[in-house]
Order: sequence, then C-alpha cells, then structure tokens
Amino acid sequence: MATRVHIETPRLRLRDWTDADAEPFAAMNADPRVMEFFPRALDRAASDDLIAHFRESLARDGFCLYAVEVKDGNLFIGFTGLARPGFDAPFMPAIEVGWRLARESWGSGYATEAAGAVVDHAFHTLCLAALVSFTTQWNRRSQRVMEKIGMTRDSREDFIHPNLPPGHKLAPHVLYRIARDDWLTRSRGAG
Repeated sequence: MATRVHIETPRLRLRDWTDADAEPFAAMNADPRVMEFFPRALDRAASDDLIAHFRESLARDGFCLYAVEVKDGNLFIGFTGLARPGFDAPFMPAIEVGWRLARESWGSGYATEAAGAVVDHAFHTLCLAALVSFTTQWNRRSQRVMEKIGMTRDSREDFIHPNLPPGHKLAPHVLYRIARDDWLTRSRGAG
C-alpha cells in the first residue's frame, strides 16, 4: 500500500509514518542536542510508542504530527504537524502546531517551511479556528520559527508546564497563537 502524503511543500513531504521511520526517529530522539529542551532523551521503546501515538491521533482526529521527508532522496528528517496537547493549562483546549527535526537538517529552513504548510492546511483544508505553539522560554530557535510562520506571543499567556516541577529549568514556557482570520488576511495580502 502506498504511503499517503498529507501535505507537500516545494522541498518536503509530510506523510504517514512507516516502519522504516522507526530507526532514524529513535536515533533523533536519543540525540541530546535535539532533545535539549525536553526533560530527557527517549529510548527506542518510548520513540516507538510516539509513532504509535501519532498513528492513533491520525485515526482519531484526522491529523497528527506527520513524518517529514526531504523529496530529494526521500530522506526522513523528523516530524511536523498538529496535535492535541495532553495536559491542563489556561489556554486549553487547543490544537498545537509542532515540529522536531534531526540535527543534520537544522539551518535549512525545513522547520519553517513544514510548519507554515501545516498552518495553511489547518486553516484552509481543516478550517480550524486557531492554533497554538509553545516551548520552553530558552528555546529561541523554535520561537523564531513560530514568529516566521506568523504566530504572536502575549507574555501574559506564558505558563509553567504542568508536567514539570515548578522549579525545573524547562518549566517556564512561552505560548504563541495564530487565528484563522489573521492567517487568511495575511495569505490574501501575500498573494
């Protein structure tokens, strides 16, 4: 059976997860630089569990954090997509745009390209009303991606991640948002 491509950009395919993705995904999740802003790196079992979770999300919600591959060479580089955060916070319920890419692919603009395409898909195809994205306050790389795809931060909405102890260095999080109406207005202005 052919792998379904959900979103395509000039350089990338955001597609279903395949069994062949498990090994490079586990290697990526074990990389301390990739996992710098997460509480810990993941072992193979936890990485495989994430793939199963993404597949369940796709079946349940019609979207997920998709596997991302570079068209030139069909190289798997990580994930980008939509998710329902699994914790309580003042901004919940919400749908998040998220990404995680292998270190070798950093600096190429892939995160911005993929995340921007996901936002466009969320608003034009899925007709979602709004999206959020969040990260620890120290993760400036991800915050720059959020800004490049048109999201804005209101520091009054920053929060302490409830799955981390309040004193943990990664607990302070920033929240970015974008509304469908704002995206559509921006898209019309760009075209």
